[in-house]
Amino acid sequence: LKAGGVAGVCVDLILFPLDTVKTRLQSPQGFRKAGGFRGIYAGVPSTAIGSFPNAAAFFITYENVKSMLHHGSTSYLTPAAHMVAASLGEVVACLIRVPSEVVKQRAQVSPSSSTIRILSHTLYHEGIQGLYRGYKSTVLREIPFSLVQFPLWESLKDLWSWKQGHVVDSWQSAVCGAFAGGFAAAVTTPLDVAKTRIMLAKAGSSNASGNVLAALGGIWRTQGLSGLFAGVVPRMAAISLGGFIFLGTYEKTRQLLL
Repeated sequence: LKAGGVAGVCVDLILFPLDTVKTRLQSPQGFRKAGGFRGIYAGVPSTAIGSFPNAAAFFITYENVKSMLHHGSTSYLTPAAHMVAASLGEVVACLIRVPSEVVKQRAQVSPSSSTIRILSHTLYHEGIQGLYRGYKSTVLREIPFSLVQFPLWESLKDLWSWKQGHVVDSWQSAVCGAFAGGFAAAVTTPLDVAKTRIMLAKAGSSNASGNVLAALGGIWRTQGLSGLFAGVVPRMAAISLGGFIFLGTYEKTRQLLL
């Protein structure tokens, strides 16, 4: 819990400006109207509050499910165990992540409004379900992302450990995490764009229904391939750096605590 929480807080706060740029590039009103480079830390209180419990929930689920699935499993089933553990971890973590993400993204594209004002406005007009708008699209983004990132991370660590004859150090784990995260970020960007559009959609609009396929179709029709991959560079940069900080910090903190 502590290792995951510390890792989550570090990566989310350090890389927040890149995330803001990515969100504004993906927003329906366009980068400039969404705020450009102004108020780059808009929405950071929401991230600061949600980051620790979100990351802690993920790693508690991931490590426990992974350890249960490893008992009696053969080596060729190990990647499948990592995939299942990561997917279940994301489903649990998204219960905390999505409300934080909804408030954060709306603040990022409305830098003149405070986080508290956006939270109260969402609750007043949409209720609790407004905070969970985009839960399905977030899970549909995070599960494919984790199916790529975590087995790749674990495999790279195992390969590096085998090559050097001992378990990888925390910085080596961080390098593996950066590569795995950047690759996973690139291939799942269209799902991230759809999730952003759903979370930012006005109540009652077609995207507000949360239909991921409809959101992807709308983006494809209006903006084509470039629209589906909007923000891919800052997303890859943020998640590569995030993978380095997040997974490296997690391994180091875990080693210090255990």
